[in-house]
Amino acid sequence: MTVKIKTLYENTIIPTKADKGSAGYDLYAQVGVLIEPHKTAKVSVGFAMELPDGTFGAIYARSGLATKNGLRPANCVGIVDSSYRGEVFVALHNDTDEWQEINAGDRIAQLIVTEYPQVDFDIVDELSETERGEGGFGHSGN
Repeated sequence: MTVKIKTLYENTIIPTKADKGSAGYDLYAQVGVLIEPHKTAKVSVGFAMELPDGTFGAIYARSGLATKNGLRPANCVGIVDSSYRGEVFVALHNDTDEWQEINAGDRIAQLIVTEYPQVDFDIVDELSETERGEGGFGHSGN
């Protein structure tokens, strides 16, 4: 699969994988930013991209940044649609009681490009029976 990337700044770092077995591509902050405690900042990654039809880009937290610095994507998982051509940002939320600093070039999130099925919704009067049935949250006792 090929994803076209348009760099928007001279020093943009394109997404990279830490190693061959990594599922996600690291995204790098274009500029430095200070994030207030319990606030969110939009951080540019310095590029726009053209994802293939039938795919989307899922932006996930980097586990080290989340556990060591209390920073995560504000919407938990960001979605970049294949029709979007604008600059990509990561909305980073600071879950701590202290200011957190992001420097230009820091790895701030990871991108996984994912295929998805096209579905149609069919309105029906009844659904098939299952062992679980309508058992919702906590139905298994956990």
